[in-house]
Amino acid sequence: MSSPLIIRNLTSRPVEVKRCEYHSIAPSLSQGGFANITQNVTSLFRNATSPAAPPVVEPTTSFVHEDVSIRIDPFKSLTTEIRPQSANETLHLIFDTEGEQHRLETPTPTSNSTTLKPLTDNPRFNYTAVHLPEHSHLTLYSSANLPSWMRFFKDDTPLSALSIPGTHNSPTCHRALPSVRCQATSPPEQLDNGVRFFDIRVQPEAPLDPANDRLILVHGVFPISLTGNKYLRDLLQEVYAFLDRNQSETLIMSLKREGTGTATDAQLSRILKDHYAGDPNRWFTAPRIPYLGEARGKIVLIRRFGLEDALKQEWGGAGWGIDAANWADNTPNATCPSGDVCVQDFYEVLETVNIDKKIQYSQEHLERAAKCVCTLPAQDQLATLPPKQPFFINFLTASNFWKVGCWPEKIAAKLNPAIVDFLCRKHNESAGQPEAGGDGSTGIVVCDWVGHRGDWDLVRCIIGMNAKLEMREHGL
Repeated sequence: MSSPLIIRNLTSRPVEVKRCEYHSIAPSLSQGGFANITQNVTSLFRNATSPAAPPVVEPTTSFVHEDVSIRIDPFKSLTTEIRPQSANETLHLIFDTEGEQHRLETPTPTSNSTTLKPLTDNPRFNYTAVHLPEHSHLTLYSSANLPSWMRFFKDDTPLSALSIPGTHNSPTCHRALPSVRCQATSPPEQLDNGVRFFDIRVQPEAPLDPANDRLILVHGVFPISLTGNKYLRDLLQEVYAFLDRNQSETLIMSLKREGTGTATDAQLSRILKDHYAGDPNRWFTAPRIPYLGEARGKIVLIRRFGLEDALKQEWGGAGWGIDAANWADNTPNATCPSGDVCVQDFYEVLETVNIDKKIQYSQEHLERAAKCVCTLPAQDQLATLPPKQPFFINFLTASNFWKVGCWPEKIAAKLNPAIVDFLCRKHNESAGQPEAGGDGSTGIVVCDWVGHRGDWDLVRCIIGMNAKLEMREHGL
């Protein structure tokens, strides 16, 4: 017999289950036609970022219902007496928040997220649910408007306090070697779906030619496309266009020198300062973590390269950009000497059996971030009180060129669902208890192959983990 349904409320308000409905699948549909209908119904929910889907036609002949009153407080889990649907049923739940009702339809047992249907016009609340049928577990998140999700946070929010989805080797969506390609979607699509951290690797094309400031996008020693070089300047134009449309947002960009040739970090730093990141209206290049209000509409530079001597004197001798130049290699947990970045970047997964170790390190770094409580200063303190919380940067990425099962896409296929499961069921699971002191942040979670076949659930779960911080900011 299946276990009763566990419901976890990761929103800032109490929710109450008011009604359960079990719809029986029509017998005629179970003989050949049901597979086609369930496939079509499931496709409506695979991409929660798509425009509103057409109404679901109920493949049922009858249903039974039960009126209930099951309250789940914010950041609490509750084992209910609701039995999961059987193989020939669909389960519908009616949730109530402050008198506003929403309907959850689970047409098939699936782990893809579903947007709850409001049963009132002009709803104040919007919810997304992730159903994990193998654990009889349902998690509720507040639905985010992905192109502009940062607008709900105050200007004095430390950027390091937010749960931020990111991508690894962000522009590697082109036709390339399997070990080079890390992304299924383009940078503009990533931005539109909530990604706010880009990991970029560049190679100066002609570092000794003052007339050539072009920076080639690379991954290791390889170009990111087999059809010709791609350049940072073109990528930046796409980022600027997004930020111009969504001025509440910011993008954190980690830049690192890779590739072949004889270019140096000092040469790269001068090219970036003179030709790319010199406009203070487009870039935040102070050597500290900013508050959100300082960074809106801008790119925040995290540099993984050294500086030429002149740039070391910027900002009163403090340097230029957030300093992550001495990033520990292949580490499960290390803090850069600047103190601004704490990173998990264990990437040498030489065999598929080591993927479990990578999952463990990723989960442990999520919990480090979750324990932090950010300081929310008064507005007049912003200029003199930099955020104390570092960026927790957590790479869910690894690769082994010589093992097909350890190429980025293969590892992401195992690691991304494992992290969705962890965030839904276990991350900051003591939240809501008297002894729980952390904000439950994830930090910056850097992913491969998000958005593949329209699946943005990992991004939605990461953004959803901002709920406790949002509750603190707004005094809920």
